[in-house]
Amino acid sequence: MLRIIDQARAFPSRYGGEGPALQGFAGGQRPSAMFITCSDSRVVPTLLTGVGPGELFELRTAGNVVPPYDPEHATSEMATIEYAVCVLGVSDIILCGHSHCGAVGAVARGEDLRTLPAVRGWLSRSVPPHEGGATDVGDLGPDVARPVQRHVVTQMEKLRGYPCVSEAVREGRLGLHAWYYEVHTGAVQAHQIATGSFSAL
Repeated sequence: MLRIIDQARAFPSRYGGEGPALQGFAGGQRPSAMFITCSDSRVVPTLLTGVGPGELFELRTAGNVVPPYDPEHATSEMATIEYAVCVLGVSDIILCGHSHCGAVGAVARGEDLRTLPAVRGWLSRSVPPHEGGATDVGDLGPDVARPVQRHVVTQMEKLRGYPCVSEAVREGRLGLHAWYYEVHTGAVQAHQIATGSFSAL
């Protein structure tokens, strides 16, 4: 914790002090893209994409889950997506799953989560077994690549169901991108709609 505190104290001088780099943020945020990903500490959107502060509008959840759009039972995730598209006017949304995902892996392996009731409740509502579950022995490797990739595609379909998203896509104002990130290699793959598979960027 002391290292974190020291870095926070030094941040203004490391990032420009009183100069325009930080002062420009006072006028509001203008991110060009939204990045939806897992809460996993090994996935760092700004590091992965090489962008600086103010360039990505981030949404992080356990398992990079996108809830179905239901304004009568709104969630923080729904509000964040709607704000990004309708108010910030992001031009792209990247939805990124990752290898060695604990959330999707727990569903794929059918793990007993009774000692984690909140986690169990979240996953049972958000990642049903038919979505993240294994279909053969190869799916149960430590990277759980295939279940995670299936999960990413399903979350993207839910994202397309948001009225603001579907309208922006239809009008050509918004691009959607489904990614799979390997935490052990740093490689990124993108979903190809034409083939239904993931391939290198």
